Amino acid sequence: MLPEIQLQQPLLDSSPNGNGNSNAAAVSSSTATNVKAKKKTGSSRLWMRFDRFGQSELLECEKSAIIKRVSIPARDLRILGPVFSQSSNILAREKAMVVNLEFIKAIVTAEEVLLVDPLCQEVLPFVDQLRQQLSHKSQLKSHEDGPMDGKEMHSSTGQWLPVPEAADGLQSELPFEFQVLEIALEVVCTFLDSSVADLERDAYPVLDELARNVSTKNLELVRSLKSNLTRLLARVQKVRDEIEHLLDDNEDMAQLYLTRKWIQNQQFEALMGSTGSNSIVHVASNLRRLSSNMSASIVADDNDVEDLEMLLEAYFMQLDGTRNKILSVREYIDDTEDYVNIQLDNQRNELIQLQLTLTIASFAIAAETLVAGVFGMNIPCQLYDMDGIFEPFVGVTSTVCFLLFLLLLGYARWKKLLGT
Repeated sequence: MLPEIQLQQPLLDSSPNGNGNSNAAAVSSSTATNVKAKKKTGSSRLWMRFDRFGQSELLECEKSAIIKRVSIPARDLRILGPVFSQSSNILAREKAMVVNLEFIKAIVTAEEVLLVDPLCQEVLPFVDQLRQQLSHKSQLKSHEDGPMDGKEMHSSTGQWLPVPEAADGLQSELPFEFQVLEIALEVVCTFLDSSVADLERDAYPVLDELARNVSTKNLELVRSLKSNLTRLLARVQKVRDEIEHLLDDNEDMAQLYLTRKWIQNQQFEALMGSTGSNSIVHVASNLRRLSSNMSASIVADDNDVEDLEMLLEAYFMQLDGTRNKILSVREYIDDTEDYVNIQLDNQRNELIQLQLTLTIASFAIAAETLVAGVFGMNIPCQLYDMDGIFEPFVGVTSTVCFLLFLLLLGYARWKKLLGT
């Protein structure tokens, strides 16, 4: 069990016989102790510990206690901090696996899981599913396994030693660390799928409304939708890229087999302890045989990453499907924007055509206005002395200007400057 932090407040002497200096010293000592306690608790975080049987407990631990227990560098705890909250990492260490997938931040060993901030609303489904599945699998295993299942008798020592979970060529369940990783990937993929479903449910009505009515309100809704889509695509892409990185490197996948390495260490320690009382020659021969057998088994096991590869490929395909859904929504947004731009271009063309028609009409009217302005001058002219000339002259002038308007309009249509 991890050590819990307990703060104790110093007691002050409240007796009436105590002098003022002693009380002041006690108060200063209490203040200093409180400051140290606050500094000490400032680096502690809330953790939840799960064992392989689904039993859990809440703990408040410092970084040093976690580092000492799981043997990881301090930078891995910074990866699990709030600074890297939007990053996705699956890191293999000597005795632990650091999992940072969206809101799930955990340290997994061959025997237990240490989960950061287990009381967050997003983490609670992972906690419930982890407790249920681990306890259920442990109950099934306790009913099916015999008293010596999972062990083998060593020929020279006569001791029962642990063996890997897959024996005699039979396919067994995944190791403990992969069970936890599978649950984490399942919860994260389910969360991302639900987020994409919510995005699709909100996106299509907004885009259809924008196609029907281009307004400032609808454009603002689409802008907010595109921002959410970009952030969601980045989150899915980070998890997908991390899984793809593991699938591309068999060595990294082999390092994630914590149970395999733990069993090999247990076998090595058991054989070393059994040869302690034998002769030096017998010990040396056993060590040479043990080292050769261990090296051969390690090389064979490191090349066998089929279980983890199949697990990662399944969730990689699921994440790829989620990513394709997001890309389909993005394509629908792009198609809607293209349709809106076509509508706006069509309206702009109609305005240009209307402006051209009004310009032609203004030119024709300006020609008639020119004639009226010329005859409005105080210049002697014989037409002024003719009776009844006003109406015919105005009619002829207006007819000529109208014919000029039709001529220019027909020329614009002939040049396809106006729609038919």
